[in-house]
Amino acid sequence: MNVYIVEGLRSAIVVANTKFKTLRPEIIGAEVLKALHVERIDEVICGNAVGTGGNLARLMTLLAGFETSTAALTVDRQCASGTAAIAIAYAKIAAGLADVIIAGGVESSSLQPLRIYHPNDERFSLTAADGVKGAYRTAQFSPDELDPLAMLKGAQRVAEAENISKDELDAWALTSHQRAVAAIETLRGSLVEVAGVREDTGIKKNITRRLLERAPLPLGEGTIISAGNACRINDGAAFVVLASEAFVRQHNLTSAAKVLDVATAGVNPLESPRGAQAVADKLLARNNLQYDDLAAIEFNEAFAVIDVLFERAHPNLIDKFNPLGGALAYGHPYGASGAVLMIHLLASLKRSGGLGLMSIAGAGGTGEAILIGV
Repeated sequence: MNVYIVEGLRSAIVVANTKFKTLRPEIIGAEVLKALHVERIDEVICGNAVGTGGNLARLMTLLAGFETSTAALTVDRQCASGTAAIAIAYAKIAAGLADVIIAGGVESSSLQPLRIYHPNDERFSLTAADGVKGAYRTAQFSPDELDPLAMLKGAQRVAEAENISKDELDAWALTSHQRAVAAIETLRGSLVEVAGVREDTGIKKNITRRLLERAPLPLGEGTIISAGNACRINDGAAFVVLASEAFVRQHNLTSAAKVLDVATAGVNPLESPRGAQAVADKLLARNNLQYDDLAAIEFNEAFAVIDVLFERAHPNLIDKFNPLGGALAYGHPYGASGAVLMIHLLASLKRSGGLGLMSIAGAGGTGEAILIGV
């Protein structure tokens, strides 16, 4: 059964501990849900990585005022959670199990809770946060590593393995901000006002290479992953409406794109940034396509190493790659980022038509990708 994306909206992407610092993630998400133009919903599927647990999607759906009969599911594939939510929605509709589903994600890094291992868990004696023994905020992503800086260290490992320079990373960070500045008007219609905010707060209009060169190095001297070429942490929500072909016809809807295929992949958990390229390669190969066949490509640039790897593999396609800027500029509201990518991909394809691909790497060495066509 054919599956279409009918609409997509998101909140502003806000730097953590600023304008959304007291807003619970389910409240941010509910505001976006209420702005979507749908008469009937079978289910809401929401990605979330660092929330308070429980079925956050259900709480959010009820806060949005949806009927209590509306099912809801929370998905955790860390950074790839929002993409996984869209993929699950696609699969359920394609299988005939639903007609219309809202899918995407929400995150509040501002309100990420402090967790504590059980005293019988061996990790209790190995961790501490905020002066609390056994406490942690960052989950364990690999059997071989228990470290709150695991994601940063994974990016540093990839940079060293591929002989990537800091200049290459900083160049992409600058490009990301410049493209995001140029795309502000293009994306304005996709943003929903939440708590009086309707403008992304992480984009730097006056950024320079000199500023990037001086950005702090969280892993210390001798490393190249900086506060400028790694994404910031953020709050935000983003959702798309997926529907069956029959539902689109019956309700006389105009589709924004057709979902053609989805894919998942795994890579070395100690080098998780490689997941975006790996799963994108897998998805295209399965559909007998080349990157040259695509009109627009969106990778979640949690780290600029992801951009450099793509540029080295496809130097002739960088104009199609993250054309509206990426997470280095907007930021990375973990569970929502996959749906943010999809909304940006739709905006690019609205102008160009053709095929589009979005891909995202997740903590623990996972990757999710989606292929669409307009």
